Amino acid sequence: MINRQNKYQKELQNLFWENRINSDIMRVQQLSFFAELVVEKNKQVNLISRKDIDNIIENHIFISSFIAAYVPNKCRNFVDIGTGGGFPGIPLAISRPELNGVLVDSTGKKIDAVKEFVNKLKLGNLKVENDRVESNEFIAKYSNKFDLVVSRSSVPLIILFRYALPLVKEKSFIVCIKGGDLADEYKKAEMKYKAYIKKSTIYDLSYKPSNVRNQKGKKLVLLELLK
Repeated sequence: MINRQNKYQKELQNLFWENRINSDIMRVQQLSFFAELVVEKNKQVNLISRKDIDNIIENHIFISSFIAAYVPNKCRNFVDIGTGGGFPGIPLAISRPELNGVLVDSTGKKIDAVKEFVNKLKLGNLKVENDRVESNEFIAKYSNKFDLVVSRSSVPLIILFRYALPLVKEKSFIVCIKGGDLADEYKKAEMKYKAYIKKSTIYDLSYKPSNVRNQKGKKLVLLELLK
């Protein structure tokens, strides 16, 4: 386990260094420990694809940390919709400790795992909820609470908008990682929610050394909302 964590630390430090990201040693250690926890728990609960285990650092830990640079500095409270195994919420909370987050997922086994991770990582800036974000109870509890919505889930943008609007403050942001061609998906969301979109930017999530031309086809959607 220690050898694996050392391997993870080296992988992360290399990715951070290659992409000129501040590789604070405590942060790297925490993120590596999180990777180890996910890999061990994944033997019992399907948190990430089995075939992705060998690439957990690049495909899950790093990419979830990488988006921290795109989160506006003014944000303070975020909700991670469909957090699954804690992505991107846990790496984001480690990378940006000034943020307070709520990680929510409707799958009990996954949320139990995430609660365990948060406790073991001693992340006092995170709460974990086993719920559906569209439920009346969740909306009543968190209405107008967040200035940031993050997601790595596969729900279409139009659905993410519907989930986000009751939960966000008057001024807020959506940051989500998406794959594939976003043109139609974005167009549908924009047609329905154009009145709320103050500004939108779609970034190619390219990074060194293995995704310089964004061969992996990952994009980050950053939306500034005004209710």
